[in-house]
Amino acid sequence: MTQGPVTRIEERLYRIYMEFFEKAERERRWSLFDDIPWDKINKDASDDLALCVETFASVEMYLPDYVAGGINVVRPWFGRAWWQANWGYEESKHSLALGEWLMRSGKRTKDQWFDHYNTIAEKEWVAPFKTARQMTCYGALQEQVTFVIYVKHRDFAKREGDECLYAIYDFIARDEIAHTRFYQEVVAVLLDEDREGTLADLAKVFAEFKMPGVDLVPDYDTRILQMRDQGGVDRDLFIRKVYLPVLKFLNIGRHEMLAAQRKALQERGEARGAAGA
Repeated sequence: MTQGPVTRIEERLYRIYMEFFEKAERERRWSLFDDIPWDKINKDASDDLALCVETFASVEMYLPDYVAGGINVVRPWFGRAWWQANWGYEESKHSLALGEWLMRSGKRTKDQWFDHYNTIAEKEWVAPFKTARQMTCYGALQEQVTFVIYVKHRDFAKREGDECLYAIYDFIARDEIAHTRFYQEVVAVLLDEDREGTLADLAKVFAEFKMPGVDLVPDYDTRILQMRDQGGVDRDLFIRKVYLPVLKFLNIGRHEMLAAQRKALQERGEARGAAGA
């Protein structure tokens, strides 16, 4: 079958991925076996530290669902589909590293950890938004939030004297901010192509945003309450470290974004009203 010429947006998205991939290969790759100082685990670290690690690892364990849902949404776009495969590889290392820390530190036995995985696997993550553009906007926010959280918990590990976990969190945080930049650069392209539509999708995602572990990880609300003192993200921190930096990177004025958010809320209210009529 004869294919048409590559579109401008396809070429731009492919180039963004290739630049991301080249930088990852040259500067950011790390080895689970060679780069993590496993001999510097603090086996006397607190149970609170272990609970945080287990919670992060639990969210990461839904990787098969994330990849399956994400790659099918962006399958028509070469660069974005390949990005999704690369993202899955990098995220898999996060889950493995955190799980290994739990077992090597003695905070969880192997049986406990595998039983926990089996409990996790009983539920399935479903993508919170329907379109590729909305999911890209979601990725730009979710990865930024995750980066902020891991940086805070890296400091938590340092206070507990665990050089191994500090290194794990540092590697993961570097990956997360790289993922954030990729998503944001894609959103910037989408804004160039359709500013009004992309702003509407970004506003919808801001209005309905929640982290993927909600409703999935066992006792998630209780875990978050226990973790909050160590590195939670409240509304003020979300605005300062996520909302405003994302708008700045995308060159979106606050008034422009607020107008789009008001419109999104109005449309959502109208849709609910129509559904209840």
